[in-house]
Amino acid sequence: MQPKQYTNPVYIFFLVLPYGMSFGFVSVALPYLLTHKGFSVATTAAIVSLGVSANIWRFIWGPIADLTLSLRRWYWIGVISCFVTLILLCSISYNTKATTFLAVIVFISQVAATFVVLPVGGFMANSIEEHKKGRASGWYQAGNLGGTGLGGGAGLWLATHYSIFIAGIVISISMLVFAAVVMLIQDVKSNKQQTVLKEMKLMGKDFVKMLRVPVILFVMIMLILPIGTGAASNLWSAIATDWKVDADTVALVTGIISGLVSAIGCVIGGFIADRWGNWVAYLGAGTVCALVTIIMAAMPYQPAIYIGGVLVYAFGLGLLNAAFSAVILFAIGTKGASTKYSLLSSIGNIPVVYMTTFDGWAHDKSGSKFMLTAEALVGIVFVIICIVVLKWMHKRKMLKKPLEEAMEISGDVYTAVRPL
Repeated sequence: MQPKQYTNPVYIFFLVLPYGMSFGFVSVALPYLLTHKGFSVATTAAIVSLGVSANIWRFIWGPIADLTLSLRRWYWIGVISCFVTLILLCSISYNTKATTFLAVIVFISQVAATFVVLPVGGFMANSIEEHKKGRASGWYQAGNLGGTGLGGGAGLWLATHYSIFIAGIVISISMLVFAAVVMLIQDVKSNKQQTVLKEMKLMGKDFVKMLRVPVILFVMIMLILPIGTGAASNLWSAIATDWKVDADTVALVTGIISGLVSAIGCVIGGFIADRWGNWVAYLGAGTVCALVTIIMAAMPYQPAIYIGGVLVYAFGLGLLNAAFSAVILFAIGTKGASTKYSLLSSIGNIPVVYMTTFDGWAHDKSGSKFMLTAEALVGIVFVIICIVVLKWMHKRKMLKKPLEEAMEISGDVYTAVRPL
């Protein structure tokens, strides 16, 4: 038997970059290009939403990746699929008459991207030393956000200065270069003793068990609510012209700089979650995002307002990303953690989809300021509702379950949360 080789956590950063680059092109570069090709913001939002929705369903094909081919093979399948679909996406004509075909390609490209991160999760669980998994998680988020900045910012700059096809070629080749790092990691074989059907049944049983714990049920509901969804970030490039911002500024601000600012927010968000608790971190980050959009809506249409608002919003999303992971890790315990994390993270992507669509509708109804105000008000209302429910649960001691019951239902470790 080949001795186990532990992986440097930094490698995780490079493995996740192709996923972030694929998503960044779809969520940053593509909206700008579509709106400048005659697509309405609502139609653009619908196309981006369909792409984002691929993350909702990844828990379904997660067991397939775990139980069939090795992780390295699945990783290459995901990266090559991202390469092909991005080239195709940059080769077709952006014509409003081909909206359906364009939307399908976007969706397939993001399905392919999920097959990049699924194996990375397996590598983190099996190839990283236990005391270094926190660092690996940090590099994971940095790769995700940094890749989004590269794929969105660099992709948009290349598309506007050269051509959309050249942008696709450069970004796609870069994906392959970064992906080559996987060859430095020891491969992880699939579990041949388990079947996909059995794994899905076990996942269903785990889900039902989790519903029996009130605080975990609350977490599931909270993740579905429109709190800090970051939906506006999927449309920043599409509505930039309202603030009289040029393409180069959009590429720089919504791409690379936003990625760096979000990464900083992730680090600080993790500290806040550890120091003041998951509820404060999650609901506080959602409030920050809402306040930013309200202030932007109240201010005049000026480039400086756009730049400042986008970057502070990106920081808020970084805070939220860290809190999002912390809340899920609290809810799943450690037993069957991979399956449960995949399930809850999929649930957590639902509001991103419907709020991106909602934002597009709101924009076409009454403009960018109405869109930002509507997103903020909806978020604040549900933050207040969650605070009230948490206070009620705390009074009835529903935020703490007996250790034995928690271990039986949600895993072998269950940590009580601090009251709000």
